[in-house]
Amino acid sequence: MIIQSRRVWTAGQFIPAQIIIEGPRIAAICTYGKHAADADYGNRRIVPGFMDIHTHGAYGYDTGDAEKEGLRNWARNLPREGVTSFLPTTVTQESAPLVNALKNIAAVARESCEGAEILGIHLEGPFLDMKYKGAQPPSAIAKPTIAQFIQYQEAAEGLIRYITLAPEHDEDFALTRYCREKGITVSMGHSSATFECALLGIANGATSMTHVYNGMSPFHHREPGLAGAALRADDIYGEIIADGRHALPAAAAIFYQAKGRDHGIMVSDSLSAKSCPPGKSCFLGGTAIEPGADGLARLKGTDTIAGSTLRINEGLKLMVEEALVPFDAALNSCTINPARCLGIDSRKGRLAACNDADIVVLEDDYTVCQTYCRGVCSLAFPPLE
Repeated sequence: MIIQSRRVWTAGQFIPAQIIIEGPRIAAICTYGKHAADADYGNRRIVPGFMDIHTHGAYGYDTGDAEKEGLRNWARNLPREGVTSFLPTTVTQESAPLVNALKNIAAVARESCEGAEILGIHLEGPFLDMKYKGAQPPSAIAKPTIAQFIQYQEAAEGLIRYITLAPEHDEDFALTRYCREKGITVSMGHSSATFECALLGIANGATSMTHVYNGMSPFHHREPGLAGAALRADDIYGEIIADGRHALPAAAAIFYQAKGRDHGIMVSDSLSAKSCPPGKSCFLGGTAIEPGADGLARLKGTDTIAGSTLRINEGLKLMVEEALVPFDAALNSCTINPARCLGIDSRKGRLAACNDADIVVLEDDYTVCQTYCRGVCSLAFPPLE
């Protein structure tokens, strides 16, 4: 298959080019018009497929539901927002339901599913701080231990690729170091950590921060906290929920200025309420939540924010058009940066020969025109001439 456009993103810029797809990979990128194209997208933007490494659910499905078809449906629908790969993210739960959720993700990941690729699992909790638990259920929060993590990793068949933990509760940073040794990305979040504790967490192997500004000790000019460490440690990755509500556009702009073009990671932190009408009752790890008209999901009957209903293409638009983040920094944050954070940038995150053919075609208003997941045209829309 050959697709082309006058605006194909490569080497940090748009160029006229043709992408030759063979099976699941990009075979070559050529000059525009060199070969007869199967789809000419004209002046539409062709960019790498988006990655969402922090997302709990959508379409009425939550990872805690541990249902195969719900997870498959989620993966099938993600290409509508340009997401071609993701980490289904768990929430703090008691051991038995959490193990069931991990087993379910592992079982579906073994299959050849339609839509977005399951890259692994993001284990958010139960190793969190009580003060900054957010919507995480307090009864299931636990002290980090290597033994408990190994049980979860065995249930997940080795698919836990990314873990959020509170470093101040990780005694001697033992679990942090263990995960680092095993190639698992450690992200600090839902944490009361001081600035100094955060730096020690980094020194012992943490390489990311979970949803910066949210669920962490805040920045103060005399106590920078975990948020200050996220902004100051410019070679450490940091997530940002790009809905303009978890962090206002001005705060998001400060985040991107601090992280630069190479270390910001856009996430949705979406819940089962995503794509559901306001007021519908949904769940997060067994806890009732409901979507609001403002795009946030809250614990039912409260003002406590539980997560977002963000679509990644909308997050890209908001960051560029409202937060005024440079396009390359915003695009990198949902493509190559998460790939590097997970150590899979040799096949994900760029439009380049030998990489997976994960490709998004965008209109100028950031609407997704077409998505290719590992070379498969994933939307019902026909290629546009």
